[in-house]
Amino acid sequence: MDRYARWNALVELLAERGRISVEEAAQILGVSQATVRRDFDQLARQQMITRTRGGAVASGVSYDLPLRYKTARHSAEKQRIGAAAAALVEPGMVVALNGGTTTTEVARALAGRPELNRTDPDAQLTVVTNALNIANELLMRSQMKVVVAGGVVRPQSYELVGPLGGALLREINLDLALLGVDAIDATLGAAAHHEGEAAMNRLMVDCAGRVVIVADASKLAERAFARVCPIERVATLVTDAGADQSAVDAFAAAGVHVITA
Repeated sequence: MDRYARWNALVELLAERGRISVEEAAQILGVSQATVRRDFDQLARQQMITRTRGGAVASGVSYDLPLRYKTARHSAEKQRIGAAAAALVEPGMVVALNGGTTTTEVARALAGRPELNRTDPDAQLTVVTNALNIANELLMRSQMKVVVAGGVVRPQSYELVGPLGGALLREINLDLALLGVDAIDATLGAAAHHEGEAAMNRLMVDCAGRVVIVADASKLAERAFARVCPIERVATLVTDAGADQSAVDAFAAAGVHVITA
């Protein structure tokens, strides 16, 4: 288990339990107590946790692990979801991608499709994003037209948020909005933990002809603080094969086309 995977696991343990000792964490992760102490010290310096004598307690931001520490979480599932979602994109489309580990995999899958990487104006794919890492991925690996919505950078997700991005998003038309979310429920719709991210996502939804949500099984039948859109606005949900069948059935009953990858 590499450092980022350990940090992710430790923060998740603290989110579940509230507090944990060095000895308990070492036993659960199968590493030495010295390694756990170093990990706790590093996470405390980044204000992700609060260090205590012999262990650590959760801080107020423990639910919102920065993107660079999330990459090990459900990675195989997210790669499959990314490939399945990218298959919905056709040459010449205008597509929006927000930030997140799953949408990053969508961007990588898009960059790997030669038919989307044309400079012909009639076939060139246009990607609108508010995520700096996704813009960088596409600029380095493709010939797509990349449009970046403005705003203030949020370090946890590399997303630009705030009113500056709204000026662009209110003036464009999207064929497809491919959005990652923190939670999606068949009754409550899609939601995000951070209100600034949710606001940008809502603007993408408003100007999109079709909305596709990409979310691994852990996000289904869950709720988060800020609403992105009602379930009626979601045309397609792309999730992984580990999704609970009752949750899948609930989305289907709500009129959402569910793709499991």
